[in-house]
Amino acid sequence: MSKRRLNRRQAWRIEKIQQERAKRAEKKGNTSEQQLSSSELGPEQHGLITTHYGTQIDVEPLDQPGTRYRCHIRANLPALVTGDHVVWRAGADFTGVVVASLPRKSLLSRPDSRGQLKPVAANIDYIVIVVAPRPTPYANLIDRYLVAAELTDIEPVILLNKTDLLTKEPELEAPLTNMLKIYSDIGYQVLQASTALDHGLDQLTSLLDAHTSVFVGQSGVGKSSLVNMLLPDVEAKVGDLSVASGKGTHTTTAATLFHFPTGGKLIDSPGIREFALWPMDRFTLAQGFKEFREVLGLCKFRDCQHEQEPGCALRQAVTDEKIHPNRMASFKHIAQSLDDGDSY
Repeated sequence: MSKRRLNRRQAWRIEKIQQERAKRAEKKGNTSEQQLSSSELGPEQHGLITTHYGTQIDVEPLDQPGTRYRCHIRANLPALVTGDHVVWRAGADFTGVVVASLPRKSLLSRPDSRGQLKPVAANIDYIVIVVAPRPTPYANLIDRYLVAAELTDIEPVILLNKTDLLTKEPELEAPLTNMLKIYSDIGYQVLQASTALDHGLDQLTSLLDAHTSVFVGQSGVGKSSLVNMLLPDVEAKVGDLSVASGKGTHTTTAATLFHFPTGGKLIDSPGIREFALWPMDRFTLAQGFKEFREVLGLCKFRDCQHEQEPGCALRQAVTDEKIHPNRMASFKHIAQSLDDGDSY
């Protein structure tokens, strides 16, 4: 199909709209710079980004947790995300301007619809991978989260939520236990939680104390319900499972940082049913399976794809029961999906 040509009036209108948008963007930038150079702003101080709204962010002073200033971002700063530490100057009526960014110790990113990596949250200590008896958890999805955590040097923790459901549907317990045992045998922390049981959150609150964490997982596993119980004043919106599909509804729209009374922090990220990995080769992917690392580089052929090649160290490790066959199958499944250009 040939591309439709615009007439002169249509072309003029499009050009005018683009010029107006450019002027508005320039005006916003000038306003921030004028405010920055004026005496209306206070001294430079360190702050923490608690929410990101595109062109503006919420920043709280380090000595005033919970007090938030809506800030503009000075031009030419790198992309900032919730959890970033910044240098900023306060203005009137709880406004301000961010003038510099500070180094990060970690950054969690995921690809956008075009496959480009988009930062989600910074300075995280734990990625808490939340699963539940319902919706059905899949090891392959857990493994994608684990790979993302391992490759960004953020410690992952697997949390089985809604354990009270196991008393109502006891047939779900055995397959769940078997699946999670694979991860505990590898060395991952596997915790349990329930918002419906007394002391059902004790393990989780002990983990979160004095650390910055982020919940990830399928929609419907109870991330927002956990937030409501851990931080009742937040009143995070809770979505019910779809009766027809058994899948969750998306409830959170922006990554927001919350404080625990003990000093820990939680970044509640938008719910996603599947986590997309960024494009990577098989060697990089294998680095995200931490029990693979002992034998990586020991294959007979340097470009081994770990399929049918003779002398494959990974396949030999499966035979020697050093690598669980389910994890090897998951690795191959993810690798094939990346080879096919499907990052999900």
